[in-house]
Amino acid sequence: MSRRGRSAEGGSRSKPENDLERGRALYEKRAWRDAHVHLSRADGLASLGGDDLFRLAICHGLFGNDEGMLSALERAHSAYRESGDLQRAARMAFWLGFRHGSLGETGRANGWFRRAERLIEADGRDCAERGYLLIPLFRRHVAAGEAKAAHDVAAEAAGIGERFQDADLAAFAGAMQGQVLMRSGEVEKGLALVDEAMVRVTARETTPILTGVIYCSVIQGCQQVYALGRSREWTAALEAWCADVPEASFAGRCLIHRSEILQMSGAWPEAIEEARRATDLLTARSDPAAADAAYQEAELHRLRGEVTEAEDAYRRAGLGGSEPQPGLALLRLSQGRTDAAESQIRRVVGASEDRLQRVRFLPAYVEILLAAGDLDDADRASAELEETARIYDTPVLAAISGHARGAVLLARADAHAALGPLRRSLDGWQDIGAPYIAARVRVLVGLACRACGDQDGFGLEIEAAQQAFRELGAAPDLERLREVAERGPASRPHGLTARELEVLRLVAAGKTNKAIASELFLSEKTVDRHVSNIFDKLEVSSRAAATAFAYRHKLL
Repeated sequence: MSRRGRSAEGGSRSKPENDLERGRALYEKRAWRDAHVHLSRADGLASLGGDDLFRLAICHGLFGNDEGMLSALERAHSAYRESGDLQRAARMAFWLGFRHGSLGETGRANGWFRRAERLIEADGRDCAERGYLLIPLFRRHVAAGEAKAAHDVAAEAAGIGERFQDADLAAFAGAMQGQVLMRSGEVEKGLALVDEAMVRVTARETTPILTGVIYCSVIQGCQQVYALGRSREWTAALEAWCADVPEASFAGRCLIHRSEILQMSGAWPEAIEEARRATDLLTARSDPAAADAAYQEAELHRLRGEVTEAEDAYRRAGLGGSEPQPGLALLRLSQGRTDAAESQIRRVVGASEDRLQRVRFLPAYVEILLAAGDLDDADRASAELEETARIYDTPVLAAISGHARGAVLLARADAHAALGPLRRSLDGWQDIGAPYIAARVRVLVGLACRACGDQDGFGLEIEAAQQAFRELGAAPDLERLREVAERGPASRPHGLTARELEVLRLVAAGKTNKAIASELFLSEKTVDRHVSNIFDKLEVSSRAAATAFAYRHKLL
């Protein structure tokens, strides 16, 4: 007789029953690890019913055992079909499709979704499972960029969840509906729906696997529209959930979110520790999200001036499938490799069409293009950030756009105009609680003050920025700040950048643009642009006039 065929007769009967009872009790107490042990043991001694197999599937899923989870779901599906419970069989088919889809197995996912549809049609009754099968349709609409259709489908699914008092469906569909609204520019309406869904989750009304899915998707959605306050709030809630299941398959992603929030808040030692833990945990599971953890680790190394470690982490991120930008381009800029930084950031911005996705790259684009002397492109990128900030209207986007606009105006030697957006940006970052970015804006405010003749204002802003960089451990920024503080206000007349001064000296030496390009390892097109900018800033129209300016101001 087979292992499952032994129907627990005689002396062998008490063991599976005891394990099963204990497994059920531990599951209800949310003692997932012990529940997993006892349910697995009971499953090895006797055939389990559909409900217990679903519990076992959830335990397998929590600890990253996809093979065990899928096997238990298939067996639960069969058990429900054999007992005539077609609605529950359809629900298991949905979860099989959902998980296969998450693993990138589209064919299997579609097959299980179609089976679920056939079972519901055969059953003939209205049921919550009809709402679950709207979720794949929702995802197809999102992938096709059909926001209105996606919203309507999510709203319909949420309504079915409410009608059947199905907390999982209502929370999942409500969160999806909210995220569509947020990405469509209706941030407050979307956040209200997300908050409502998260109340169900934090009250532990949802099943454990879906709890992790909703948490991660909501935090990601909040980050995409730069709703940092909500992202912090739900990250803290997610941290509490992961503490209950420290070995759960979601824990690595939780650590990435936590590291990002800690970085923004200025707690860099804790942030890099969480990023490393996430990298180790996700790498051990061969989880693709390990690449995202490596990128987060790289960013912290870059900010701390740990170049070798940053290079290695960016490489791991890229090899794992995560875009290592804009961090890698900013690292190249800090190394003085402006051409490499410019090429990289232009590539990634040029390949990005989604408005919110471009926000990830555009601040670095502005910084690098200003360093390269392309003020016009930097200006256009700043205008795009301002438009995005108007559409989504969040404090973070307003602070980002103000920072970019102020930097461009300062580069155009319009310090008075630059002070307004820079001050608003500084106030925004301070309110948000982002000390590093606030300190970087302070440097620009200080330079604008100096350009306006306010040497005291310059000194105060630079001193405050210096203190912040020192406390954070931002070694590269401290070094750059020393150069700024030591450089006199006349050392960059008419707003010339360091690279433009280099080019001007070579122009004054009588070298052609081609020769300058060869000497500075730049493209000739880049040198042409630098020379044009020099003429504009110095208000001259010839190389001879530029040379005369250089001699007059003792730049040679």
